[in-house]
Amino acid sequence: MNILKSSLFLFLFSTAFSLSAQDTRYFEMRTYTAHEGKRSDLISRFENHTLRLFEKNGIENIAYFIPTDPKDYTLTFILAYPDEKSRDELWNKFASDPEWIEAAKASEANGKLVANVDQTFMKIATELSPEVSKLNSKKKIFELRTYHLHPGKIEAINARFRDYTRELFSRYDMTNVMYWYTVEKDGSQPKLVYLLAHKSEKRAQYAFSKFAEDADWNKVRDASEMDGAIVEKIDSKYLKALSFSPMK
Repeated sequence: MNILKSSLFLFLFSTAFSLSAQDTRYFEMRTYTAHEGKRSDLISRFENHTLRLFEKNGIENIAYFIPTDPKDYTLTFILAYPDEKSRDELWNKFASDPEWIEAAKASEANGKLVANVDQTFMKIATELSPEVSKLNSKKKIFELRTYHLHPGKIEAINARFRDYTRELFSRYDMTNVMYWYTVEKDGSQPKLVYLLAHKSEKRAQYAFSKFAEDADWNKVRDASEMDGAIVEKIDSKYLKALSFSPMK
């Protein structure tokens, strides 16, 4: 199937899906930087207490990751709420839960675990995200990619990924997992955030090198950027799922 026929199929599929199954969940990605020597304690608290207490209070656990870089002591996780309006209500319900207060206090008997918290709020990119992400068990590494876009380029990046890029990723054995657009509280332009899955970090780097050389990709990129570049900057981070992560 050539790329034009494939892109038409993807467009029809994604349009049908977006009309039939809008995902109204409101996502929150949180990255915790642990105090020195405390990340293992932080991970234990999530495994033994926090995940269960999130679910108890109506918060959905999506994924839990640590970086592949051994010098990076962060922990990144993704939560989902039924909708944007319920976020603060459910988070406050969790934060005031006596079980959580007791667990947090006990875990910090020898000092605070978290030095810094970064938050990103997101809504699903309906046309881009698979209806159900079925990951190949051989895919062991995730890649979190964030696209900072030039002004006014949301529709352009959405169309390029919808019609071409995701298929081209698959051509090089990169699995499309989930796609979101950020919700910027200051009213600035959203960013595109997405997860890919790879067999290994080395295979990911090789796949992207082949993708960059792909003649179809270069034609698509050049055609889509006739009125100017779409992406200003790309942030990329390789992650591995923790054993208790729902997504793995």
